[in-house]
Formats: sequence, C-alpha cells, structure tokens
Amino acid sequence: MTDTYELSVTRLINAPLATVWAIATERMAEWWCPRPWTTEIVAQEWYAGGRSAMVMRGPAGEKHAAEGVFLEVVPLQHFITTDAFAAGWVPQTPFMTGRWEFAEENGQTRYTARAQHWTQEARDQHEAMGFTEGWSKCAEQLAEIAEREATA
Repeated sequence: MTDTYELSVTRLINAPLATVWAIATERMAEWWCPRPWTTEIVAQEWYAGGRSAMVMRGPAGEKHAAEGVFLEVVPLQHFITTDAFAAGWVPQTPFMTGRWEFAEENGQTRYTARAQHWTQEARDQHEAMGFTEGWSKCAEQLAEIAEREATA
C-alpha cells in the first residue's frame, strides 16, 4: 500500500516522549475523540492480535462503536490497529488501518497519526467525515494533557 489512500495529522508536543506515550496508551478516554464527544474504552489489549474496542458517544446521543485488533505495538514508538479484523482474527469489512507514531524531537515529542484506507472511496469518505479537523483536535487534546503533566 502506498500513501495514496492515506490521511495524516502531525503535531509537535512540548512534553517528553515517555509522558506522551503513557498518556496516549493509558488514558485514551481523555483524548481519543473531539470534545464534547466521549470515549468508553471497552478493551485495549496492547499486543499484536489484542483486541481494540471502544464506543464513542456524541452530545446528541450519537453512538459509534469501533472494533478491531492491534497489529503491532512498539513501546515509545508506535501502535498500529485495523478494523479489518475483530478479536480472534475474525474478518470483518475493513475501513482503515491506523498508525500512531511517537518520536523524540529535541526533548519534545513528534506525534503523527495516519489512517490508511484500502480504496480512494474510503479515503475520501473519511476526509468528508472531518478527518483533518477531528484527528487534529484529538492531537490537540493529547498535547494539552501531556504538556500539563510535563509542567506539573
């Protein structure tokens, strides 16, 4: 797969890599979807093949369940998930593979979130759903928490 069907956001977070990683992986409910939406973590099994499941809820009663698996977790570097499978490698209709990357950059952390899609149509649909605004807001929320923790 090339980046042809990829969407991404990046942000430099003024906090150490270990702090950003810990918040990103241990406190997902606090930053995962743009406020005023909330995230209920159902399962986050941080290993290849582990279940990744959550329910995102909107202020008007909207509900979006996300079910998938982790493909790879490399602490302090990245985690990769896909919705092409449910837990136990049960195939399901795929929409995307997500890759969240973390890199040390002069005492700060470069956060990059990528959504890779199987088709141009899926990429365009995700973009029309507000990918850039939504995923940028999530990066902002992660940065707010990490930067607050780093100065505490």
